[in-house]
Amino acid sequence: MKIWFITGASRGFGALITTRALAQGDAVVATARNPKAITERFGEHPNLLPVALDVTDDSQATTAVKAAIDRFGQIDILLNNAGFGLMGAVEEATASEIEAVYRTNVFGLLNVTRAVLPSMRRARSGRILNISSIGGYRGAAGFGVYSSTKFAVEGLSEALHDELAPLGIHVTVIEPGYFRTDFLDNSSLSVSGDIIGDYAETVGKVRTVATSLSHNQPGDPQKLAEVLIAFTDAPNPPVRLPLGSDTVAAIEKKHAQDAAILSEWRTVSMSTDFAVG
Repeated sequence: MKIWFITGASRGFGALITTRALAQGDAVVATARNPKAITERFGEHPNLLPVALDVTDDSQATTAVKAAIDRFGQIDILLNNAGFGLMGAVEEATASEIEAVYRTNVFGLLNVTRAVLPSMRRARSGRILNISSIGGYRGAAGFGVYSSTKFAVEGLSEALHDELAPLGIHVTVIEPGYFRTDFLDNSSLSVSGDIIGDYAETVGKVRTVATSLSHNQPGDPQKLAEVLIAFTDAPNPPVRLPLGSDTVAAIEKKHAQDAAILSEWRTVSMSTDFAVG
């Protein structure tokens, strides 16, 4: 039996993975700002511990982890799933909007990870899955601020991967593309209220596409949940796991673009070292 600690477990990917983990006999510490949402969704279960957790509150993260260890003795898998999006041009986003998305997507992930790590280090084992996005691998108009938070998650995950591997702890950043969840709904996606006309051909088009794409995304969230449940048994998990054909296509496109930049600008790029000899 594995012990999961899942943030944002009341809906979306978190809820789907909670359901599957319980079904296969694992235990789940399922966290949400309001733990009643957990109970209402999953009912009573001997292997389920609903816990109140606002990931932006460092002290709540410590308390939630203590409750998990008091109940189950350890945490085997941390799934950092809590987060939300912000759509709008970078210039359109207000300081408070930017701060809010960073507080949850970056600082919240850090709060929970730092609270869990002491127990994993003592056990010399554990797995950390950080939910990022294709937006964490390449930025795009309309999602600049959101993407920047996921770029931060990618960098943190790569560093944690190297820091924790010698201690028997595996870290992987998960990069979903567009999956048919409520991510593009108001419950998961904030939209900057200030609209600047000059961005109509870029961000404006993204707003239109997002509206038509909501609940028509190509990715099947049930299949993602299946993959991640099985992935926790992978003996040598990679530092990043792209999921979705759109993610694969976007990564391949960025690789080609970066290769073209290196080809065109290699001489300039190499010219800035000190002369040798």
